Amino acid sequence: MFFRNVFILALHAAILFFQLSRQVAVVIIAHGLLLRTVVAVIGLLQRVRQAHVEINGQRVAEIGSGLLVLAGVQQGDSEAEADRLLERLLGYRVFADAEGKMNLNICQAGGSLLLVPQFTLAADTRSGMRPGFSTAAPPAAGEQLFDYLLAQARRQALEVGAGQFGADMQVSLVNDGPVTFWLEVKPGQ
Repeated sequence: MFFRNVFILALHAAILFFQLSRQVAVVIIAHGLLLRTVVAVIGLLQRVRQAHVEINGQRVAEIGSGLLVLAGVQQGDSEAEADRLLERLLGYRVFADAEGKMNLNICQAGGSLLLVPQFTLAADTRSGMRPGFSTAAPPAAGEQLFDYLLAQARRQALEVGAGQFGADMQVSLVNDGPVTFWLEVKPGQ
């Protein structure tokens, strides 16, 4: 019993010390030592002067000045996290005001939004030389949540374009700045 308690204490300390780069928190359920990783929906946003998506040589979406957002869905992500991510994307102040400071959001700047699904953002890259995708949402769940995010974005007062889930896409952009941010929305945030 003593060694089990020492092991649990050491495990708690190791987990607290070792913060994973993308995974937000590790919750330990001591009864049975079950480990569960709490993940977050991901949005990699880039301020662009223009961007477009091609599939099979056909341009399927295009924007001028605005945000290109690569969206990654992980296991356990829900509509609540997608709603919060969209709220953050629309409210994030990355556009210059009259004084040249990043004080305007996409709506205030009159920008457009291009959403592109990218499951590789959810990759586990902690070890080895090949990414693992066990943290990514299954394709059907990922597509459903991306489609939900896209539908919610299209309800807003701005131009919205999108890539296609599961397609081999060629994404072109002219990054403005460059300004690029990694946003995560954790469950309950």
